[in-house]
Amino acid sequence: MQFEVWAPQAGRVTLACDGVMREMERDPQREGWWRVQAEARDGSRYGFSLDGGPVLPDPRSRRQPDGPDGLSAVVDHDRYVWRTEWSGRPLPGAVLYELHVGTFTREGTFDAAAGRLDHLARLGVTHVELMPVCPFPGRHGWGYEGVSLWAVHEPYGGPEGLKRFVDAAHAKGLGVVLDVVHNHLGPSGNYLPQFGPYFTDTHQTPWGSAVNLDAPGSDEVRAYLVQSALAWLRDYRIDGLRLDAVHALVDTRARHFLQELSEAVDALAADTGRPLFLIAESDLNDPRMITPREEGGFGLQAQWNDDFHHALHAALTGESQGYYADFARAPLAAVAKTLTGGFFHDGTYSTFRGRSHGRPLDRTRVAGHRLLGYSQTHDQVGNRAQGDRLSALVSPGLLACAATLVLTAPFTPMLFMGEEWAASTPWQFFTDHTDPELAKAVRDGRRREFAAHGWAEEDVPDPQDPATRERSCLDWSEPEREPHARVLDWYRRLIALRHEQPDLTDPDLADTKVAYDEEDRWLAFRRGDIRVAVNLSPAPAAIPLGAPTARILAAWEPVEAPGADGVLHLPGESAVVLLQE
Repeated sequence: MQFEVWAPQAGRVTLACDGVMREMERDPQREGWWRVQAEARDGSRYGFSLDGGPVLPDPRSRRQPDGPDGLSAVVDHDRYVWRTEWSGRPLPGAVLYELHVGTFTREGTFDAAAGRLDHLARLGVTHVELMPVCPFPGRHGWGYEGVSLWAVHEPYGGPEGLKRFVDAAHAKGLGVVLDVVHNHLGPSGNYLPQFGPYFTDTHQTPWGSAVNLDAPGSDEVRAYLVQSALAWLRDYRIDGLRLDAVHALVDTRARHFLQELSEAVDALAADTGRPLFLIAESDLNDPRMITPREEGGFGLQAQWNDDFHHALHAALTGESQGYYADFARAPLAAVAKTLTGGFFHDGTYSTFRGRSHGRPLDRTRVAGHRLLGYSQTHDQVGNRAQGDRLSALVSPGLLACAATLVLTAPFTPMLFMGEEWAASTPWQFFTDHTDPELAKAVRDGRRREFAAHGWAEEDVPDPQDPATRERSCLDWSEPEREPHARVLDWYRRLIALRHEQPDLTDPDLADTKVAYDEEDRWLAFRRGDIRVAVNLSPAPAAIPLGAPTARILAAWEPVEAPGADGVLHLPGESAVVLLQE
């Protein structure tokens, strides 16, 4: 087989494959590339030596059997025989479920996670969104410090394990979305700078030097990221990618990297006949992210909507620290604005940022499904000092209200694993760094960060302590007992309604009409013939619904349909979904 590597600064490159060294030659057709033919098979170990230096793993490694610092291994993707015929599942009408392989089950493997897919199928979600699975140091971690962007974390099950999981999910009608990190790579096992200008000091990010998207050598770096993305969609039959923190992808070129990536993904979708999509995590509140390329946008299919989360969280909990401050002033008004306009900060002043932020969405042109709505995510739970879920902060009734707003809103809903049964387990920040100095730096940095917000050092879990990860594993005995079973039934009912009622998947943002009372803490909205009402107060609320002939489709607490006066009398901390007849 042919081995090749981009190493534009090297004067000599040697392939080490199964213990045999072979000198590589420059590729006359591609500047900076080296190539050589060598005998190899699936599983063959190899790496590259630059100018007589140590043998390093392949930047495009498909497998790292011994972790990020070990030799790479050849992967023959044709060896796997797919069992499921799969034509894909598009994003419109979807309900996503964010899942971390390492804590979804105590075993922390793809195969163990696949064993729980029946639960997700019964829940009614349509897609499983896997948090990053690229190799990272040690066994356990969130995955956002991965390296080898073409490979799969070996303790999870490696390439074969991921294929088995995707195959099993498709067999149950579930699409699979993968979270990929292009904005930085982990510090441990990251040998890319030795091969070429993968990073640039022209720009800085929270993680250090930026990935090189616009400096000299950036053509190959962009191709590296694009081809990695296509490999997940092609070789593993992934249905979509979630792009981590795209606001940290600094690119001053006329054709933005995200536009280039979306063009390549759309071309692959046309070639395979499967719907493929990209979902951005973006802090920019910039509609161009999800505007079609032909209209001057980047052409991504959707993005996370943190504004909806922040407004909802402030309304449910009363928290007002940090970025919640702007939303907490009038939280129901903030929820209403996001439900009808998508973004809360659409050019308004952000006290957290100390400046105005965002641009308005054109509700007549941007479909609601292009924004993801959620009450919890790995970020919003795990980046709290103790990783406490919403279930640790509010009552089951308020959890039901949160679920109702997420699952009946005009956005594509997304759940965070365990949310559907009000899991009592926290989801904390954990690492397994093998470098003692890096482990200490992460531990100390975490404690300093939260000390600045008033947390005592001993109250911030040690990320390196194995117990931190253990506490974060879901308890699968909970869904069968109260109060978890009741919350789970509510989620199932709401998701079923979303699939049954066309108005709940209508993409028209402008069709959502909202009323609320900030003082009495109720909010109601209309989507077509569907009426939704939530009461966040412990006291009953009289809500002028204006729908005297509405029929109740789902109610958290027993409630009568509105009378002739159209007034709905809703118990405290409760929610209801009705159909206007």
